Amino acid sequence: MASGEPHALRLNMSRALACLDGPLTFEEATRGRIACNPAQFGDVVLARKEVPASYHLCVTHDDAEDGVTLVTRGEDLLPATDLHRLLQRLMNWPEPRYAHHPLLADAAGRRLSKRDGAPTLRDLSARGASPAEVRALAGFPD
Repeated sequence: MASGEPHALRLNMSRALACLDGPLTFEEATRGRIACNPAQFGDVVLARKEVPASYHLCVTHDDAEDGVTLVTRGEDLLPATDLHRLLQRLMNWPEPRYAHHPLLADAAGRRLSKRDGAPTLRDLSARGASPAEVRALAGFPD
């Protein structure tokens, strides 16, 4: 790693799963207890040259370090919770509860997110969009 050569550190999923001492689950606010299937991700990358630590490793570490007891995020990240629970168990970090909320989407069902190029409220305001137009863009009826 110090040489700067390309590299990737992966979690050996089969070995990780063999370390578990029971079922892996999590508590979801609206769905109750959910069984996890982290094997669906295969041997995930936890670090590489361009990214010293993956999103998955960082958020589970930071939640544990900060004493987070309720993780709230979008529905699109629900499957990642399986992997996060595995990392928490392997690292002996506490298990928070989870709440996954629906994503705002346009009329065609595309999520309204910065990474997908959706306009910001500032952009819409600068264009003179009315509150009704903003609600309509987000799929809310008048």
